[in-house]
Amino acid sequence: MNSYDVIIVGAGSVGVPTALALGEKGVSTLVVDKKPSPGQGENKHAIGGIRATHSDPAKIITCLRSLESFSTWAERFGDQIEWVKGGYTFPVYRDADAVLLKGMLPTQKEYGLNIDFVGPKTIQTIIPGVNPEGLIGGTFSPDDGSASPLLAISAFYRKSLELGVQFRFKEQIREIRVKNGRVQGVATDSVNYEAPVVVDAAGAYSTDLCQTVDVNIPVVPESHEAGITEPVEPFFTSMVVDIRPMPGSKNYYFYQNQLGQVIFCLTPEPPIVGTDTRETSVFLPQISARMVELIPRLRNLRVRRVWRGLYPMSADGSPLVGWNREVSGLLHAAGMCGQGFMLGPGLGEVIARMIRQETTEKDQIVLEAFSPYREFAVEEALK
Repeated sequence: MNSYDVIIVGAGSVGVPTALALGEKGVSTLVVDKKPSPGQGENKHAIGGIRATHSDPAKIITCLRSLESFSTWAERFGDQIEWVKGGYTFPVYRDADAVLLKGMLPTQKEYGLNIDFVGPKTIQTIIPGVNPEGLIGGTFSPDDGSASPLLAISAFYRKSLELGVQFRFKEQIREIRVKNGRVQGVATDSVNYEAPVVVDAAGAYSTDLCQTVDVNIPVVPESHEAGITEPVEPFFTSMVVDIRPMPGSKNYYFYQNQLGQVIFCLTPEPPIVGTDTRETSVFLPQISARMVELIPRLRNLRVRRVWRGLYPMSADGSPLVGWNREVSGLLHAAGMCGQGFMLGPGLGEVIARMIRQETTEKDQIVLEAFSPYREFAVEEALK
């Protein structure tokens, strides 16, 4: 049987939670992916941070729902996904950064985010051993956290199967099939599948997928590197985000996971555009120096490995989510800008309601901000 209500292209951070949300609504759903199992694209390159600490209301709304899903998953379904409610901390050493973060607080609180700007002593309590010299304070949002991307997506996948969602792995999509301007399904390298709705959740390869129907979306892949240390006795749980720019980097962030390993990532400046996922000799010395300057006690940690993944970037740092206006039945869920893991569960529910024509007032806020047809005029401050 090759006919479905919805076909999702991509079994990753957005595709699998969307399939789960559709399965919960009884929608006949197929997920197609060229990889051998779920989460083998960019999901496995994610470091696991989950925050509603954004400057954009749409992201706050979406990620608050994602946080609810991640934080209650073990209680609801029994799967251990290494959820840690450690919060997110933005330590501040520059007056300009204090002004920036304080200026976001009214909007963040209006949309339900539990966050405040706290003094240096509180920051030192949250991050033991943080460099006190010049520390002004910082923001702390205690309800944010982290989880294992692979454990989480495996749990979402198993639950989706229970709900009747079907998956086809090791199948390369050749094209989205369209007739008279309407989606008919997809053609893979081995078979055709029929559906009136195709959800583009192909991540860094969404642009290539959409070009099979002459649709161009403004998503460009960029390379980002990350790494993980050996496990040590836990001494902090918060994701630490240092937004100070330095030569070669825009910011960096790290946390200690449930197993005691410190996982870290850096935003390169200028961006490294393209799909090259080979590790470099530049990354580790660059980020190590920054991390040790911020928390000197990290200097003795041994790094186990580093890796490089792709961030599908939009011009303003926010996703593209919405129906295509030229091809009826094509629904974009692309350009997550490296935040697909934290956006996935919340966004999956919004997409499911879109398909079922059950969107809420909050959904409309999200969809207006994430519209593929917006002007891309204002960059999200905490992208």
